[in-house]
Formats: sequence, C-alpha cells, structure tokens
Amino acid sequence: MASSDVVQYRSPARRLVEILTVVFLAVYLVWTVLPLFIMFVSSFKDLLEAFKLPPTGDWAGAWVFFDFTPTVQHYVDLFADNNFGTYLANSIIASLGSALISVVFGAMAAYSLSRIEFRGKRDLFFWIISTRMAPVVAVMVPLYAIFRGAGLVGTLPGLILAYTTFNLPFAIWILKGFFDNVPYAIEEAAMCDGCTRFQAFREILPLVAPGIGAFLVLCVLFAWNDFLFASIIGSGGAKTLPVATKELVQPQNIQWGKIMAAGVVTTAPMMFLGLLIRRYLVTGLTMGAVRE
Repeated sequence: MASSDVVQYRSPARRLVEILTVVFLAVYLVWTVLPLFIMFVSSFKDLLEAFKLPPTGDWAGAWVFFDFTPTVQHYVDLFADNNFGTYLANSIIASLGSALISVVFGAMAAYSLSRIEFRGKRDLFFWIISTRMAPVVAVMVPLYAIFRGAGLVGTLPGLILAYTTFNLPFAIWILKGFFDNVPYAIEEAAMCDGCTRFQAFREILPLVAPGIGAFLVLCVLFAWNDFLFASIIGSGGAKTLPVATKELVQPQNIQWGKIMAAGVVTTAPMMFLGLLIRRYLVTGLTMGAVRE
C-alpha cells in the first residue's frame, strides 16, 4: 500500500445514517414528484381513461395508468371556453408588477435603514416587519373596505397593491441584510469621487444583484400562488389562475380533466423559472447570511 493511500473507517452507525439518509431522500423525492407526474399525465387523458384503475390488489396491473390515448382537448377547452389566456395574463401582470414595486421601493428603504443612523431606527424596523407577521385574514376585511372605497376591487392595480402590502415589508427585512454585508468603504470611495448618495447607492447595486434577483423570484412566487387576495380583492376583472382553477369545481360537475390541465398551466411556469435560476437563487438567499 502506498504511503499516500488513506483508509477511511466508517462505523456501523455512520453507515446506517447514510443508508437512512438515502432512503429518506428517495421517499421524499417520490412523495413530491409523483403527484406532479400524475397531474401531468392525467391532463392528457380522457375522463374515462383517467379513472381507469386495476382491480384491488393487482399491483401488476398498474401499467393501465400508462395505457391511454393522449389528447390536448383539456388544454384547448381551458383557453377556448374558459378564458384561461386572460387569467394567465392577469397572474403574470399582478405577480411581476408587485415584485418589481416591492423590490424597487424595498431596496431603497433597506439601504436607508442599513446606512443611516437615526433615533428610533430599531423600533421602525421592527414595526415594518411586524406588519408582515399579521395573518392575512386578520387584515382582509379592513383592506377590502379601503379598496372598495377607492374603487380598486376587481382591478389589476388593486391586486398589485394588495400583494405589495405584504411583499414590501418582507423585501425591506431581507434586503437590509444584503446591504449590511456590503462594505461601506465602497460608497465612501464613490462619494469622494464626487458621487451623490443616490449615485453611490447605484454603484453598490451590482454587488447585491444576486440577493435582489432571488427576492424578486420569491415575490413572484408569493403573488403567483396566492388565492385569498385574488379571490376577494381581484374578484371579477382581475381573476388569476388559482381562482379560475377553483371555479372548475362545480356542485353539479367536477371537471377533472380541465383541473389537471389548469394545474399544469399554473405550476409549470414557476417550476421552469425555479430550475432556470436555481443556482443564482441559492447564491442570493445565502448572500446576507454571514456578516463580513
């Protein structure tokens, strides 16, 4: 045996932990992916084929799940008969609009709280984040009364403002940690070169861009998946995909094929977005975790 070879000894307890970890991850993967897979496959099935099941106890007959003739009729019906194109556009506009507003104003407020010392700063910061701690149902009635009085119920601007009400405090809280992690010497050097405070703020934005991008995605996800605000504040002219999907469940008829197709239309964009930027998302979320 060469002197450079090192034999690593693993105790039985450590081996058991590794095996249990692999088993847990495998079970968790099946538990999370299997419902999405069934939803995706069922969206291409006819109603009768979707409910075709093998006899009880016949595990070998599970292949019947894959024995069907694919059809895209459910998707065609969603966009042709149920106006899902409009609901998809409403979801995109409301989620992106709220995310952009929250990140722009949240970044400026977080920068101020990170760099400027003033009396009552800690109390103000706690008050800002405490507004995010309140349950949505606790403020829904007052918000609805305010929005109705302002004529914002059933409109996209009203829905964007409702999402921003809860996204903005979260943005300030998260982004402050990113700005705290940037050395103040960078802004001092910029201001010594003649930059104003706002120009110095713009100089350090590229340094916190991963964190801002990660939070932008989180804001989009929060607004995209929301049901309560969309069903109350956005009822009528600002209906989004979650609300439209719920309306496919009717007392006389549950349109399972359309529901499966609507589930795919709702989840696929966010899954694709998460896979597309997953590396940058992890980098951004861990950016402010350690103070340098």
